Amino acid sequence: MAERERLNTRQRGTVFVPKSQLLSPEEVQRAVRRMAHEILERNEDIANLVIIGLQTGGICFAERLADVLHEVSGVDIETGTLDVAFYRDDVTIRPVLESAETSVDADLADRVVLLVDDVLYTGRTIRAALNALADWGRPRAIQLAVMVDRGHRELPIRADYVGKNLPTSQEEAIDATLDGVWIGTLVKK
Repeated sequence: MAERERLNTRQRGTVFVPKSQLLSPEEVQRAVRRMAHEILERNEDIANLVIIGLQTGGICFAERLADVLHEVSGVDIETGTLDVAFYRDDVTIRPVLESAETSVDADLADRVVLLVDDVLYTGRTIRAALNALADWGRPRAIQLAVMVDRGHRELPIRADYVGKNLPTSQEEAIDATLDGVWIGTLVKK
């Protein structure tokens, strides 16, 4: 298998080397569609929902969830992107990733914000996202959707919507996109 590199989502100087594909594109689409239906069931006023994808892995899933929610409900869902690089609390043990764009045009006051990320691991990215959101307003509620929950939490954070639970070892890495989910390792370039 060829090396897969996603800029701005891995520690600088590393490349993801896949070992095996865990979910096909069709399985990913099914999981996204299921999560969208769960979101609709839990949120009666879907027009009050704002979907924010975390840079960079969560953006494609946020956009796809918004598309499916629109298909099913007929409501246009506001979306945005959030970069949490400068809100992380682990910069002393992990290099700071290159800064990416934050785009939150919606007024978050008294809205339900759905944070979306590709992989939930230690919970530190989500903690950083919660801190970053405080700079953009005070939502009524914040929910979390992730494509993959791989366990190994360091903080008391739990996703409301999970595409797939995939327990891993701490030495393994997960790469999740709309094209599939792979397990592998990170190696230095």
